[in-house]
Amino acid sequence: MKAGNDIRIGRGARCAAILGVCALGALGTAGPALAQTGGVSTVAPTDADAGPGSAFSTLRSAGATWYGPGLYGRQTACGQVLRPGTLGVAHRNLPCGTAVKFVYAGRQIVTRVIDRGPYARGFAWDLTNGAREVLGFDGSGRIRYAVAAQFARD
Repeated sequence: MKAGNDIRIGRGARCAAILGVCALGALGTAGPALAQTGGVSTVAPTDADAGPGSAFSTLRSAGATWYGPGLYGRQTACGQVLRPGTLGVAHRNLPCGTAVKFVYAGRQIVTRVIDRGPYARGFAWDLTNGAREVLGFDGSGRIRYAVAAQFARD
């Protein structure tokens, strides 16, 4: 090693450092709650979390279920590791990252599409356990939702 500021690190360490910086940058854009908990939010997102100037379609109703146990620790279709407190939703067609507002029993949450599903017939949404808990959703049934305007089809 040379004197001064010239520090040499191996190729593997350099790649790991670059990946770490990239991961921190991605978490930083997801909000402080996600950055501090490694992708798991303990705070319910608000409409402002959907992005600047976000607007949602009108509220509609559809069938929803929830998922998680047995899949924790696995990667979702959108590349996130699913954990018990992960906030998100699975949808068959909406692009990963699409903001969706859910309203149930007087509670609401704005979360993002993080996975594909549901695979149960007759349901449009699959909430993660974290989203289910924030809403007080009891398992399966009808839920009101609004999709971020740029992805909404009226």
